[in-house]
Amino acid sequence: MPDLPPPHSPTIRTIAMPADTNPAGDIFGGWLMSQMDLAAGTVAALTARCRSATIAVEGMKFLRPVRVGDEVSLFADLVRVGRTSMLIHVEAWRRQRDLEESEKVTDATFTFVALDANGRARAVREQAQG
Repeated sequence: MPDLPPPHSPTIRTIAMPADTNPAGDIFGGWLMSQMDLAAGTVAALTARCRSATIAVEGMKFLRPVRVGDEVSLFADLVRVGRTSMLIHVEAWRRQRDLEESEKVTDATFTFVALDANGRARAVREQAQG
């Protein structure tokens, strides 16, 4: 049985475009990683209710290429909240525009830290609690 994407709506859905390709015509891994970072950042912002920054990415392995025209869906889920940090797992799935089946292309866990107005680490929910 094939893998299925997460049952909830994606955090971000986008289309891979020609400007994001390498010389072989596949989408750059860096483009995909940046889309995943945006999805994780959305979850971090909603969780911390403040500016936050990526401080680590773990476990990324590219399973399949993404091609021009593919619909890319990014599913981001909060895994753990620490005092100043958040672990967010992101899965990236591709779907050819003319097919219904999706396939997972990569996943990774992003660590974000909540930041105050001066760019220093602060408690994740400092404003919400105060």
